[in-house]
Amino acid sequence: MKLSNKALLGVGVSLLAYACGNNDKATTEEPKKETVAAFDLANIDSTALPCENFYQYAIGNWQKNNPVPETEGRWGSFNILNEANNLKLRTIVEDASKNKGEKGTPLQQVGDFYTSALDSALADKLGISPMQPLLDEIDGITDVQSLVETMASIRKKGSGSIFGYYVYTDVKNNTEHILYLSQGGIGLPDRDYYFPKDERGENILAEYEKHIAALFVLAGEAKESAETMAKNIVVLETSFAKNSMTNVERRNPMATYNRMNVEELQTLCSNVNWEGFFNAAELKGITDLVVSQPEYFKGLNGLLTETPIDTWKAYVKWQAINDYSSYLSSDFANQKFAFYSTTLSGVKEMKPRWKRALSASNSYVGDLIGKLFVEKHFPEEQKKRVLGYIDNIAAVFKERVQTLDWMSDSTKTKALDKLNNFTYKIGYPDKWKDYSSVEIKSDSYLANVLNMNVYNYAEMVNKIGKPIDKDEWGMTPQTINAYYNPVMNEIVFPAAILQPPFFNADADDAINYGGIGGVIGHEFSHGFDDQGSQFDGQGNLNNWWSDEDRKLFEERTGKLVDQFNGFHVLDSTYVNGELTLGENIADLAGITLSYYAFLKSVEGNEPAPIDGFDYKQRFFLGWAQVWASNIKDEEAVRLA
Repeated sequence: MKLSNKALLGVGVSLLAYACGNNDKATTEEPKKETVAAFDLANIDSTALPCENFYQYAIGNWQKNNPVPETEGRWGSFNILNEANNLKLRTIVEDASKNKGEKGTPLQQVGDFYTSALDSALADKLGISPMQPLLDEIDGITDVQSLVETMASIRKKGSGSIFGYYVYTDVKNNTEHILYLSQGGIGLPDRDYYFPKDERGENILAEYEKHIAALFVLAGEAKESAETMAKNIVVLETSFAKNSMTNVERRNPMATYNRMNVEELQTLCSNVNWEGFFNAAELKGITDLVVSQPEYFKGLNGLLTETPIDTWKAYVKWQAINDYSSYLSSDFANQKFAFYSTTLSGVKEMKPRWKRALSASNSYVGDLIGKLFVEKHFPEEQKKRVLGYIDNIAAVFKERVQTLDWMSDSTKTKALDKLNNFTYKIGYPDKWKDYSSVEIKSDSYLANVLNMNVYNYAEMVNKIGKPIDKDEWGMTPQTINAYYNPVMNEIVFPAAILQPPFFNADADDAINYGGIGGVIGHEFSHGFDDQGSQFDGQGNLNNWWSDEDRKLFEERTGKLVDQFNGFHVLDSTYVNGELTLGENIADLAGITLSYYAFLKSVEGNEPAPIDGFDYKQRFFLGWAQVWASNIKDEEAVRLA
């Protein structure tokens, strides 16, 4: 399973697409609970030979009968579960919007946020005006220092530009928080988009420039002026990209951990008064920090004085308008959709307004929705069965480590120590955050977004000097996903993933081990993939391998790199085996662990065949149905 790239996540499937659409009158009726087939035989393409093309055999008919909808870039089991989950969530948020809870309660805040997000008529009436105070603030930029300090002010409200910064656990001392500075500044998904290698890439870059100009025109700029600003912004962002690490380079946590004091930072990037920036950013007591990509800040130092201040002002405006377009009038939302969804991912139609409103609600008041969600939809008894799977997979992991013929005893001991120190979070947090002080109103969509951003920003920067909260979650309970956090050495399974096809309380263990068991094994394996293996049993970035063992590990993982480098996606695009290595290790090791854990669990009491398939065959059918999927060419290239 592929999960997100954030510092705390080693894995992840991005399941919820943040797109835009029009109002519709689709049913709000929540589906009645019904028994879901463990495995639907109609998915099977019996014309394919399972030993030659198992994927085609197991879900070929599913692929034929489930084309990608025009509102999506890909369509698979995740999406189908997400659609069912959305109906549950829609009932929750619509009930909240009707019931008008007491001010400051989750019911009131969820209901009023969703109501504001649904109100397209008001958004169209207001146009760009909700953003005007931010634009006026940007117009006040006069020099480099006011540029970075204005950037800090806008960052509090959720718009980022020029470079990134955040407060997070110190990966070499996970009892403390530390400030991280990182590369940033680009509006395309990855630095490589700025250096196209084929016609498709050249077209995307040209369309990006047009998109920037179009948003400026919508914001009131003359067409000629907008086009000039767009051209200058692409040149500036290309400079950012040149100074940036590639995604593959960023996968090395040792290479991105460059601790220094404020004086060293001042020498590295002398055109910024960093104490002034920290004050503007409300970052108090900073003495040491981590600069993830020092070369980026070296390059930025020159750009800050070489680039005209009017270009910087246009750039910061562009970043803010682009970041907030989804919360403005339909013309802004439509333009953003046209580029980021249609051009980049091949999505032809916007999602209906209620889905966009729900997606935004999940993003900004998701913890509050999660509290309402688990009260209604998470049976506690599911935890016990999943914990049984976890225990079995852990036992098999230990056995397999102990029998490795290439790993020394000293490294095995440390690997088992790390495994024994894993912690597990299942379902939802033990304690919920208090958002009651945040002003959420039913008639101020962008203001609600900004207020939540300000709250979350303050919560982040106030962590400096405070103890680590080991109870904190990086996902909401209603997220259909899971993750391994190397700094906490923990595996987290939100409530929503404990549903079919991942986990089916009415299904046989073969199907469930192929589903949620494979996910559990996947997350276990992230603790020992090319990145996770660099963190020790206490969650610190620390080499616990012997040199010889590490060399042998890299020889073996190198074979996966070579294998995936050979997979052709489209045109000149191939899979990058180095970039995908962590996921490929986790998929291969995860399904292996789950398979042998399942065999161990039924030893001496092998289940009878079901639907003509024995228990071993059903395990792999369970794995296949989790990954049933179709994808559009544009989205395949974007993901690659």
